[in-house]
Amino acid sequence: MYNIVDTSQVISNETKPTDALRKYKNSSMFRAVQSVKDGKSHAIVSSGNTGALMVISTVLMKTIKGISRPAIASMFPTMKSKTVMLDLGANIECDLKNILDFAILGKTFSKTLLNINKPKIGLLNVGSEVLKGNQIVQLAAKKLQMEKNINFYGFIEGNDIPKGLVDVVVTDGFTGNIALKTAEGTADLYTSYLKSSFKDNLYSKFAFIISLPVLKSLWNRVNPGKYNGAMFLGLNGIVVKSHGRSDAYGFANAISVAYDLSINNFNEKIISDIKKLFK
Repeated sequence: MYNIVDTSQVISNETKPTDALRKYKNSSMFRAVQSVKDGKSHAIVSSGNTGALMVISTVLMKTIKGISRPAIASMFPTMKSKTVMLDLGANIECDLKNILDFAILGKTFSKTLLNINKPKIGLLNVGSEVLKGNQIVQLAAKKLQMEKNINFYGFIEGNDIPKGLVDVVVTDGFTGNIALKTAEGTADLYTSYLKSSFKDNLYSKFAFIISLPVLKSLWNRVNPGKYNGAMFLGLNGIVVKSHGRSDAYGFANAISVAYDLSINNFNEKIISDIKKLFK
C-alpha cells in the first residue's frame, strides 16, 4: 500500500539547509521526514539536497539517546568484499565522543547488514604507526583498544581502504568526504582512460569486443549503483541518501538499503550496543 502526497514546494540543491527547515515545510523532503517521525512510514530515501536532508532529519527526528551526532555512512567495494566507512561529511569537526559513536554505529551496521559477527574497526589516519595522528585520533585509538566488545584493528591509511583490511573505517566528516570524493574522481578518471583507449584505432576496438565479457564482470563488481545509498546513522528513524546522479538501478539499491535497515531493527540494535560499550 502507498499514498501519493501532493506538495507545493521544491528544495533545490541551491537551497540553504536552514531555509529548507524553516521555509519549505510543504516540500516532499520535509513531508517525508515528518512521515517517518510520526510513524506513518518506516524510512525515507531521497536524492535531493544532502545538507537540507541532514538538517531536517536531525531537527525532526533527533539523535538516538547516547549518540552525540548522526554520521553519513556508505559501503565501498574492496579486494575482499565490502567495507563501511563513516563519517562522510556530516561532521566536519569531531571530538572524541563523536569518533567513538561512529565506531558503535559502524560496528552495528556491519553486524546487521553485512552479517559480520566481529567486524574489524579501523581508524583512518596519516600513517599506521601508533604515534601518528592528532590528539583526537590518538585518544580514540586508546579507547577502542581498551573496549573488549570492539574488535579494533588499529590505524589504517587511505590506500588501505580498498584492500579490505577492515570491515569498518572510522573518520571525521572532513577527512571522510575528501576520501570519498577522491575515490569517485579516481574511478571516473580510469573509466575515461579505458573508454578512450578502446577508441584509439581498429585494433583497440576489436580488443574491446574480445574483452567485453571481462569488462562486464568488472563493471558488475564496481558499479556505483550497487553501492548507492548513503545512510544517516544515529537518528531516530531510517534515512538513506541516494546519489543525485544515480540511475534507476542505483536508486532501487538505496531503497533496498533502507528496507534492510528497517526490517532488521537497526536502531534498536544501536540502542542495545550503546548500553554495552564504553562504560
